[in-house]
Amino acid sequence: MTMSFTLGLEQVQNELIQMKTPGCYWVMVNRQQDAHLLVRQTIAAHAAITLISHAAGANEDLLPPIDAGVRDRIALFSLPDAPDALNDLTQYLSRGVNDNPGLLLFCAVLSTWDNLSADQLAQWLKGMQQWLARKQLTMLVITEGGGVDIAQHDLHACYRHLEGLSHLAWQQGSWHYRVHWWGHGGRLLADRLLSLDVQHGVFTQIVPGQQGALSECHDENLYLVEKNVLAGAAPLPTVNWALFEGNGQLAQRAQQASSATVVFSLQHHHQIEALAGDIHQLRRTRGSRLKIAVREMQQALRRSDERLLLACGVNTILPSNVPTSRCLAALEGLQGQAYNRHVPAELAVLLKSLQPIQDKGYLPPTQFCHAVTRMIGNRLLPENGKGLLVALRPVATLSTQQALMLCRPRRFGDLVTHTEDCLYLFLSFCHYHHLETALKFIFPRPAGEIFVDLQVWFEDLLVCAELQHITARGADPVSAPPFVP
Repeated sequence: MTMSFTLGLEQVQNELIQMKTPGCYWVMVNRQQDAHLLVRQTIAAHAAITLISHAAGANEDLLPPIDAGVRDRIALFSLPDAPDALNDLTQYLSRGVNDNPGLLLFCAVLSTWDNLSADQLAQWLKGMQQWLARKQLTMLVITEGGGVDIAQHDLHACYRHLEGLSHLAWQQGSWHYRVHWWGHGGRLLADRLLSLDVQHGVFTQIVPGQQGALSECHDENLYLVEKNVLAGAAPLPTVNWALFEGNGQLAQRAQQASSATVVFSLQHHHQIEALAGDIHQLRRTRGSRLKIAVREMQQALRRSDERLLLACGVNTILPSNVPTSRCLAALEGLQGQAYNRHVPAELAVLLKSLQPIQDKGYLPPTQFCHAVTRMIGNRLLPENGKGLLVALRPVATLSTQQALMLCRPRRFGDLVTHTEDCLYLFLSFCHYHHLETALKFIFPRPAGEIFVDLQVWFEDLLVCAELQHITARGADPVSAPPFVP
């Protein structure tokens, strides 16, 4: 299996930062502090690495403040202070590196190569390329200092011996990262310009308003769509549309996209967590230029679901009640946009923060009230928008326990309990105008045939007041039947 390494830049698509084995990649950096930060970020992204510098003691300045256990995985190597040290680099490395050096990271000032003519530079890179191929190794050269324009001209003439060449510069309040070319997976990506920021001590891609004009990607006009999204519609609008059998196939194809429009379909609420995982992975690995939409085929999303999908990286959600023609117009409106919100690395963090109740179904009155009260008191959730508390009084021919046996909540956060004469449902993050639809999914028969009276509370204070009434007249928890899914 071919090994690969990475620059470690956050929220940048893999093709622009991954380095294959064997290969030589070169990143030119104008400022010393930026070069050192990039070196530290690259070191942090690897389990094993060999750090090479041209001056004795310089390696220690490049290392981040890390403990001894982590430092053991970093091999340090300094070139001798000799006139021919650069030309003899492969000989020094052959004697000095261990059997498993990981990525070879060579950090030096750009003027180190000043004594080499253009032809000598090409010969040096050719020799390095051949040595890396024999040893099955990857080298990343990070240079700092001025003279980039001249060096860039010479390095462009050496494209046969470099798998990738890029340039990081501070300009007009942000870092511009230009990829001249970068080889990945048998493809060569060229002429890309990204804007970066430093967030939490690492370079991260950002999207200023003019980013669309800075970078035009090869699949900007491509639409990758799950086939149910266009069910019943006219033929495909253009030849740039590709349909896929399911969200799984679509997500797999989208892993190769750069700035295409990807449209998932959502049929049922039980698809939400898997869909969130696919979208989260796409946004983290493919970067901010990818445009992601979710088409709701039937009413399945609540506010918490919408917030989860948007936090995972969705640009827009197309509701089920919007006709296909307007959906197509909305997708056209996404062109030129980019996603500029931070996406946490761990999906579990998003799931925990946006789905605070991990129970569903029946709870005894005391536990029911405790769970709902805890959610109402969560200040991270929207005020008066945490869900609906619904009181349902059964018809005369049904007891509350019989009505309870008909109740089948399927979503986490949907809870039910009962008092002597009333059934209580808490539907987390449910819109009031979605209540009728929610009840259709929970009960096997229309609610009007099972209940004679229905009351709804959604404001936080009113929900808490009714919870106190439930506690005061709640049924004996021992006698209450458990929920049967």
